[in-house]
Amino acid sequence: QVQLQESGGGSVQSGGSLRLSCAASGYTYASYCMGWFRQAPGKEREEIAIIGSDGSTRYAESVKGRFTISRDNAKNTLYLQMNNLKLEDTAMYYCAADRTTGWPRCIFRYSYWGQGTQVTVSS
Repeated sequence: QVQLQESGGGSVQSGGSLRLSCAASGYTYASYCMGWFRQAPGKEREEIAIIGSDGSTRYAESVKGRFTISRDNAKNTLYLQMNNLKLEDTAMYYCAADRTTGWPRCIFRYSYWGQGTQVTVSS
Protein backbone atom coordinates (compact mmCIF):
# COMPACT_ATOMS: atom_id res chain seq x y z
CA GLN A 1 0.00 0.00 0.00
CA VAL A 2 1.13 3.54 -0.78
CA GLN A 3 0.97 6.20 1.93
CA LEU A 4 0.70 9.83 0.82
CA GLN A 5 1.37 12.97 2.83
CA GLU A 6 0.77 16.50 1.53
CA SER A 7 2.58 19.59 2.77
CA GLY A 8 3.16 23.19 1.77
CA GLY A 9 -0.31 24.63 2.15
CA GLY A 10 -1.01 27.86 3.93
CA SER A 11 -2.43 31.34 3.63
CA VAL A 12 -1.34 33.62 0.81
CA GLN A 13 -2.50 36.86 -0.78
CA SER A 14 -3.97 36.89 -4.25
CA GLY A 15 -1.24 36.95 -6.86
CA GLY A 16 1.12 35.04 -4.62
CA SER A 17 2.63 31.58 -4.99
CA LEU A 18 2.79 28.31 -3.10
CA ARG A 19 4.48 25.00 -3.75
CA LEU A 20 2.74 21.87 -2.54
CA SER A 21 4.53 18.58 -2.00
CA CYS A 22 3.23 15.05 -1.68
CA ALA A 23 5.58 12.46 -0.24
CA ALA A 24 4.87 8.82 -0.94
CA SER A 25 6.06 5.88 1.10
CA GLY A 26 5.56 2.14 1.23
CA TYR A 27 6.42 1.28 -2.35
CA THR A 28 7.89 3.05 -5.33
CA TYR A 29 5.19 4.90 -7.25
CA ALA A 30 7.06 5.52 -10.48
CA SER A 31 4.48 3.61 -12.52
CA TYR A 32 1.41 5.35 -11.10
CA CYS A 33 -0.52 8.23 -12.55
CA MET A 34 -0.32 10.91 -9.87
CA GLY A 35 -2.63 13.83 -9.42
CA TRP A 36 -3.69 16.87 -7.48
CA PHE A 37 -7.33 17.46 -6.61
CA ARG A 38 -9.07 20.14 -4.61
CA GLN A 39 -12.37 20.57 -2.84
CA ALA A 40 -13.91 23.77 -1.54
CA PRO A 41 -16.75 23.78 1.01
CA GLY A 42 -20.07 22.93 -0.64
CA LYS A 43 -18.46 22.00 -3.95
CA GLU A 44 -17.53 18.78 -5.73
CA ARG A 45 -13.97 17.53 -5.70
CA GLU A 46 -12.18 18.88 -8.75
CA GLU A 47 -9.33 17.38 -10.74
CA ILE A 48 -6.60 20.02 -11.00
CA ALA A 49 -3.55 18.39 -12.56
CA ILE A 50 -2.48 14.88 -13.55
CA ILE A 51 0.93 13.50 -14.44
CA GLY A 52 1.70 10.12 -15.96
CA SER A 53 4.71 7.92 -15.42
CA ASP A 54 6.29 9.32 -18.60
CA GLY A 55 5.84 12.92 -17.49
CA SER A 56 2.80 13.66 -19.63
CA THR A 57 0.42 16.13 -18.01
CA ARG A 58 -3.08 17.47 -18.19
CA TYR A 59 -4.60 20.43 -16.36
CA ALA A 60 -7.98 21.82 -15.52
CA GLU A 61 -8.73 24.89 -17.62
CA SER A 62 -9.09 26.97 -14.48
CA VAL A 63 -5.43 26.49 -13.54
CA LYS A 64 -3.74 26.05 -16.91
CA GLY A 65 -0.84 28.44 -17.29
CA ARG A 66 -0.70 29.13 -13.56
CA PHE A 67 -0.06 25.72 -11.98
CA THR A 68 2.64 23.19 -12.84
CA ILE A 69 2.64 19.56 -11.75
CA SER A 70 5.89 17.61 -11.56
CA ARG A 71 7.25 14.46 -10.01
CA ASP A 72 10.59 13.29 -8.70
CA ASN A 73 10.45 9.52 -8.81
CA ALA A 74 13.84 9.12 -7.12
CA LYS A 75 12.39 10.93 -4.08
CA ASN A 76 8.88 9.45 -4.44
CA THR A 77 7.55 13.00 -4.32
CA LEU A 78 4.89 14.86 -6.28
CA TYR A 79 4.82 18.65 -6.54
CA LEU A 80 2.37 21.35 -7.49
CA GLN A 81 3.77 24.81 -8.16
CA MET A 82 0.94 27.34 -7.89
CA ASN A 83 1.52 30.84 -9.22
CA ASN A 84 -0.73 33.88 -9.51
CA LEU A 85 -3.14 32.46 -6.97
CA LYS A 86 -6.72 33.66 -7.04
CA LEU A 87 -9.46 33.78 -4.41
CA GLU A 88 -11.25 30.90 -6.12
CA ASP A 89 -8.20 28.67 -5.60
CA THR A 90 -9.05 28.47 -1.90
CA ALA A 91 -9.68 24.80 -1.10
CA MET A 92 -8.35 21.68 0.52
CA TYR A 93 -5.79 20.16 -1.83
CA TYR A 94 -5.25 16.42 -2.04
CA CYS A 95 -2.74 14.27 -3.85
CA ALA A 96 -3.65 10.87 -5.20
CA ALA A 97 -2.14 7.83 -6.88
CA ASP A 98 -4.20 5.90 -9.42
CA ARG A 99 -4.15 2.25 -8.40
CA THR A 100 -5.46 0.71 -11.61
CA THR A 101 -5.16 2.93 -14.70
CA GLY A 102 -2.18 4.42 -16.48
CA TRP A 103 -1.65 7.30 -18.87
CA PRO A 104 -3.62 8.57 -20.69
CA ARG A 105 -6.67 7.22 -18.88
CA CYS A 106 -5.71 8.01 -15.24
CA ILE A 107 -9.32 7.96 -14.12
CA PHE A 108 -8.59 7.55 -10.37
CA ARG A 109 -11.53 5.20 -9.88
CA TYR A 110 -9.45 3.32 -7.29
CA SER A 111 -6.83 5.52 -5.68
CA TYR A 112 -4.59 6.12 -2.74
CA TRP A 113 -5.30 9.51 -1.15
CA GLY A 114 -3.48 11.84 1.18
CA GLN A 115 -5.08 13.69 4.08
CA GLY A 116 -5.00 17.04 2.31
CA THR A 117 -3.43 20.43 2.89
CA GLN A 118 -5.38 23.68 3.13
CA VAL A 119 -4.72 26.54 0.74
CA THR A 120 -6.36 29.86 1.57
CA VAL A 121 -6.06 32.84 -0.76
CA SER A 122 -7.06 36.27 0.51
CA SER A 123 -7.28 39.73 -0.99
